[in-house]
Amino acid sequence: MVSNQHGLKDQVAGKFKEVKGKITGDRQEEAAGKTQKVLGKAKDKVQDLKDSLTGNDKEGTQ
Repeated sequence: MVSNQHGLKDQVAGKFKEVKGKITGDRQEEAAGKTQKVLGKAKDKVQDLKDSLTGNDKEGTQ
């Protein structure tokens, strides 16, 4: 089964880093986490675009 959340791992890891940075007061760690979350979201958008261009949309398929 193909996951529709290709960037989920990066989003979760990024959120963890962001929270850890906030708790410890490490602004660099917090920024790295935010960046990783954005990267994960971008991966999802790129995969959605690829799927729509190749006709592999989940909508309307069984």
